Amino acid sequence: METSPPEVADVGTPPDEPAEVQRHALPPGLAAALVFLASGAVLVLETASLRLVGPYVGVTLQVTSSVIGVALAAIAYGAWVGGWLADRRDPRPLLAPALVLAGICTALTLPIVRYAGEVLRGGAAVGILLLTAMAIFLPAALLAAVTPLVVKLQLGDLRRTGQVVGRLSSIGTLGAITATLGTGFVLVAAMPSTAIIIGLAVLLGVTGLALGVYLHRQAGSTLPRPSRATAALAVLGLAGASLSAVAPNPCDIETAYHCASVEPDPDNSTGRLLVLNSAWHSYVDLADPTHLEFEYTKWFGAVADVMSPAGEPLDAVHLGGGGFTMPRYLTATRPGTRNEVYEIDGGLVELGRRELDVRPGPELRARVGDARMLIGERPDRSADLVVGDAFGHLVVPWHLSTREMAAEVRRVIRPGGMYAQNVIDYPPLRFIRAEVATVAAEFPHVALIAPPDALAGSQGANFVIVASDAALPLEALRQQLVTSADSPVTLLSGPGLDEFVDDAMVLTDEYAPVDQLLATS
Repeated sequence: METSPPEVADVGTPPDEPAEVQRHALPPGLAAALVFLASGAVLVLETASLRLVGPYVGVTLQVTSSVIGVALAAIAYGAWVGGWLADRRDPRPLLAPALVLAGICTALTLPIVRYAGEVLRGGAAVGILLLTAMAIFLPAALLAAVTPLVVKLQLGDLRRTGQVVGRLSSIGTLGAITATLGTGFVLVAAMPSTAIIIGLAVLLGVTGLALGVYLHRQAGSTLPRPSRATAALAVLGLAGASLSAVAPNPCDIETAYHCASVEPDPDNSTGRLLVLNSAWHSYVDLADPTHLEFEYTKWFGAVADVMSPAGEPLDAVHLGGGGFTMPRYLTATRPGTRNEVYEIDGGLVELGRRELDVRPGPELRARVGDARMLIGERPDRSADLVVGDAFGHLVVPWHLSTREMAAEVRRVIRPGGMYAQNVIDYPPLRFIRAEVATVAAEFPHVALIAPPDALAGSQGANFVIVASDAALPLEALRQQLVTSADSPVTLLSGPGLDEFVDDAMVLTDEYAPVDQLLATS
């Protein structure tokens, strides 16, 4: 009995996609553009938000970690909810509202952060998390929902699922990379954060409205036309961002690294206070460059005054420029001094020229760049004095606090020269102890200048570490401190300093947990 051979399915030729799926799918170019935009917008928002919250809670490792963590949480929850909705509803009517709402929430970020920031000002962990969540979470979650909605529309054949998901995931990653590099290298340098946020909000809102119109025309009567209420909501949301015009703005000028302002001293018509990220940073008397307002600058001045005969010019290197207070002081008290200032923020250099009487010339050379990199280019034994006064908000950048950095400073200092480093710390004083131990690992002679109450651990304060390869003029320095300082000050050295440092760690490039050491609990 003959039997016909069994039919063999042709698995090499995929069946035609169902007509319903084909009709619902987005054009590949549009799908890619939407995923690229949504993913990139999250990273623009993340980068800009770090600058928005900085004036209120600082720019520390905890703040950066909070911004990244909140953004990742928003992406996770947004993608989850977007995928859940995509399996239960037609994704097409959801795409345009998601973009429009993301634009509205992005625009409202400005007034929300600026009003809430005044309440949450400070570096408390709860305040940091709350402020970053207000800045990022909702718009980032809405944007993260776009990708699973688009993916769902493009899945017409199970045998192409990996290809579709992999392609769109790759495009989303490329969008995030492009936005990160573009924001960090271009947008932040070209425009203030307000313009970046408003521009992003407008782009998202307009894209959402245009997408709604396009999808309606493509689908005909099967997809509702974007309502006037949707358009009105978009306009209302963008208008809500105008609240930022009356919200308290801590910035006069926004540089690549700081929210900066120069405030006049009400008690001195020629006094100017440089404020960076809402923290007092430098004081300059335009009429009297020898005037030192802050106590730690008086300690710097005392170190400079005793290290060589009065009036003798020096070769001085300044790690951090700020308001250029100390270069002006050295030029006035020691004519002919050659000051070389390493300032990472070119905007501060320009601000100093415009408003703080900074005059580059033979006695003042300002180099824009990272102090660690620039000091490495300086010849051996080419400086008499190195002044360390570089801060990210209220924290010494970790790579300027290590033993390797101290070794670079020692390399450029001439025999008998000095290194004076400003440090801010709070009880229980873990960072200043570690930093003294670090400097002492490279310099054989070290002393510490600080208020007595701070050394006792009862308050936070500025500390100035003084180091040299030769014996320090301790008695002359002690007398100069008494003469110049307005508040009680202690010069700690020898066994007393050893007892203060105790068994504190030496910070290295391999391990320098500066932010953790500064934590007050």
